[in-house]
Amino acid sequence: MTQVMTFYRFFRVAAAEALAETVRGAAEAANLCGTVLIATEGINGTLAGTPTGLMAFETTLRAIPGLGDLPVRLSAADPDNPVFHRLKVKVKDEIVALRQPDIDPGRATGHHVDAKQWNALLAADDVVVIDTRNDYEVGVGTFPGAINPGTRSFREFPAWADANLDPQRDRRIAMFCTGGIRCEKASAYLLARGFEAVYQLDGGVLHYLETVDSDNRWRGECFVFDQRVAVTDALEQGEFVQCHACRAALDTRALESPDYVEGVSCPNCVASVSAQRRVGFAERIRQERIAAARGGRHVGATMPSRGRR
Repeated sequence: MTQVMTFYRFFRVAAAEALAETVRGAAEAANLCGTVLIATEGINGTLAGTPTGLMAFETTLRAIPGLGDLPVRLSAADPDNPVFHRLKVKVKDEIVALRQPDIDPGRATGHHVDAKQWNALLAADDVVVIDTRNDYEVGVGTFPGAINPGTRSFREFPAWADANLDPQRDRRIAMFCTGGIRCEKASAYLLARGFEAVYQLDGGVLHYLETVDSDNRWRGECFVFDQRVAVTDALEQGEFVQCHACRAALDTRALESPDYVEGVSCPNCVASVSAQRRVGFAERIRQERIAAARGGRHVGATMPSRGRR
């Protein structure tokens, strides 16, 4: 049985390289795969493995000062899906890139709300609900009525917020993302810009789906940054497939399009992928199939994982 664990915490990390070694050693000992990002602002990770391995890793993680009460989220994976092909533990400038060095989520963030409180915010007429995820994620599923900023990366959020939100007009703002980390950093940005009543969905969509009762307001599936592509309301692997060329999540209709060529193009990117890149993508697929026939895995088979939630 394979499970996926996600976690993050904004806290002051004095020795990022040393923490990375500790995390890497614990993950390797537990035979886990996935990505963990560490920066002076905190830690952010998504790892896959057996329940026993994840439990052992969690024990080590909670022994680290500042992580004793770290929330972790678990979800299921298809037994035939490796989720991740390797382990990556990296020291970065940020655990989720916003490129706003004056923002410190460890000092002030929005009010965390649970599923019931979130549903009340969704129903309120005076609340601006914002999906802080990227445009291709929103296309897979979202909360009805939520604003889609249309961003291609989280780094574009500050410019969008500056152009579209006004602290005098938008008195109450509620934000959400996949696992909570992006809306937490986005809420810190808005607070620093003079917004006062800022709310964030605690634990993001994944925790909402885990804890919500029969009043589930989510529509569609939830995009995730691993080989499952998306998960259902039950936090099980969904029906979407990811395009290797542009990373878009593809439904059945897109897969039936003549513009879809596995690993090479899809209806979203067929017009923008150059002939040279298509040749490269096709060669990668060929090498993957050769490796699979030999019982191995081609090193280029790893799908992109950007460590966001």
